[in-house]
Amino acid sequence: MKAKTSLLSVIQSGALALLTPDEIAYKLKLGARERTAVREILRALVREGELLSDSRGRVGTAEQFRAKRGTISGNERGFAFFVPDDGTPDLFLPPHAVKDALHGDSVLACKVGGKSGDEGEVLAIVSRGMHEIVGTYRREGKAGYLIPDEKRFCADVYIPAGRQNGCQNGAKAVARIFSYKGRTPYGEIAEVLGANGDLFVEELALIRAHELRETFPDDVLAEAERQAARGLAKSLRGRLDLRKELIVTVDGEDTRDIDDAISVGKQGDLFLLGVHIADVSHYVMRGSALDREAFKRGTSVYFPDRVLPMLPPALSNGVCSLNEGEDRLTLSCLMKIDGAGRIVEKKIVPSVIRSAHRMTYTDFSLLFDGDETAKTRYPDLHGFVETAKTITTILQRARAKRGGVFLDVKEAKIVFRNGKIEIPDFERTLAHDMIECFMVAANESVAQLMEAKGAPFIYRVHERPSEEKTEELLAFLRELGLSPKFTAQRVAPRDYAALLERLEGSPLAPLVNRVVLRSMMKARYSPQNAGHFGLASQCYCHFTSPIRRYPDLCVHRIIKESLSEPDPERVKTRFGGFVQDAADRSSLCERNAQEAERDVDALYIACYMQDKIGEMYEATVSGVTSYGLFAELANTVEGYIPLEALPDDSYECSEQRHLLRGTKHSFRLGQKILVKVSGVDWGARKVQFSFLEQRGKKI
Repeated sequence: MKAKTSLLSVIQSGALALLTPDEIAYKLKLGARERTAVREILRALVREGELLSDSRGRVGTAEQFRAKRGTISGNERGFAFFVPDDGTPDLFLPPHAVKDALHGDSVLACKVGGKSGDEGEVLAIVSRGMHEIVGTYRREGKAGYLIPDEKRFCADVYIPAGRQNGCQNGAKAVARIFSYKGRTPYGEIAEVLGANGDLFVEELALIRAHELRETFPDDVLAEAERQAARGLAKSLRGRLDLRKELIVTVDGEDTRDIDDAISVGKQGDLFLLGVHIADVSHYVMRGSALDREAFKRGTSVYFPDRVLPMLPPALSNGVCSLNEGEDRLTLSCLMKIDGAGRIVEKKIVPSVIRSAHRMTYTDFSLLFDGDETAKTRYPDLHGFVETAKTITTILQRARAKRGGVFLDVKEAKIVFRNGKIEIPDFERTLAHDMIECFMVAANESVAQLMEAKGAPFIYRVHERPSEEKTEELLAFLRELGLSPKFTAQRVAPRDYAALLERLEGSPLAPLVNRVVLRSMMKARYSPQNAGHFGLASQCYCHFTSPIRRYPDLCVHRIIKESLSEPDPERVKTRFGGFVQDAADRSSLCERNAQEAERDVDALYIACYMQDKIGEMYEATVSGVTSYGLFAELANTVEGYIPLEALPDDSYECSEQRHLLRGTKHSFRLGQKILVKVSGVDWGARKVQFSFLEQRGKKI
């Protein structure tokens, strides 16, 4: 024991750091017997986590290896990426450098250089990332394996005899991992989901894979019912009564929760805009069972056939939903806007409203267009609509002037109705633009008011694109013959906005829109204000959707506390430590929900395209890779064409230039091609196309 402690101390001091056991023995001038003992001691220290060891056999501390903590992002080909917790660039891990780590594991890794200078190596597994995994069960004798649906998890889960829980060969199931032997996980079947290839079984498998919650605990449901049963009479004190104001909601036909309403008006030369948001914080008390569950979920998740709400239906579809003709508690952001789109006065007040109409985007668009039937149906909205239209135009011009980035990228809309899947073309209307403009104005106003108070807060931040991504964009634009006026070091929102405006109506516009989108950072939540690049906003938050987003609910609490508490230091004491946790958790839940929604959408698209096999479509190249290309149909359905299905024998791929160049044919992002649907891979949730011919002028 003394020798072990002494050796560890010497290595920690740096005297024998980053040497192999043999090199350490040589430095210590040890004989053969002592050399063997040193090897055993060092192996024990590595096993116990006191020291780390690399592929060359060297030992040392995490600091001596300059190791960082991070997460493994696997790949079905065996290599992986190390994503550091500190936000520094990812490291590429060749198969041998991944060692026993698997997708999702928390590890310590160090940079080792490599040909491109960005390779790393796993030194130790801190904790396993996957505790339950979804896949297909394959029986082998009395035991079996669960083959994961998640292809990045590059190991089958061994299911010993007696741990199958009645699962049949070939069924879709969930395995709970109880131990690892090297790189082999050992598990038991925790839940049998059903037959492989069934749409709803596959969807349930994705819900399980993303660890989403379908049902609420009994205590959460009971508390929601109690809160929903509270009368409004005692809750009206101190609230601005807006029930006689003309206030409406505007949402999609299939909207499942209504948490925002609008009012408009005119006062002299100024326009009045009210954005009224459901006061969810009145019913969801901080630290309650409802609040704890909402924090875990972070967001509602929307699928074509269902929603997994953040809050139970008694609240989300009941007392918190701004239903037509019903009194509802709200927080109102009241703004006065001048003709240049400047918000010259703003305030937030607790209020009570009664929505006059539950409008849809279609209804409002018809009113915008002067449809006589719509005007007859809503006789009280003629002036309202004209004022709303004017305010929308004013706000759009102001945003364009300050350099807001308007990306014209199609959105997929999958409709599941009466057991049938439909994917109509999505048509964006002025009504959509109106609600977006009004909500952005409210979110920005609230953030500015709260920043001025110095209160702890959750901002919605969107950083400037990285220099590396901007350099790639600039190189691509120059290759198209464009002459961008900005540099990677000094790019501003107005630079992107000017570029897109200049190309409006050009054949290059869809292509450049797509590449610009890929160059931008992902928005996230943060207690520090870093501005919002895409909106060209210096200060922004999410205030308008507290039924379905936890950060909005947290923002509401802070606002109400700040309005009622004269001492700002008390507000800081109550929320200062919480906003970081809430921002981190909300960002994590948002990413997980987006991935789940994309996966389920891809599943429904695969099902939809199943009976389209053999049909021909004009498509647009939407992605190029070294193993093939992706093409998108007019309704946003994307399919894959493998390299071997393309006409030339060999291709060279430049992902930075978005170009796949062959001996006779070349394919670039945005190019029109004719394709045929050749197959559907349910397991991978992919549609496969066959290339038929190129169309139109090459880009």
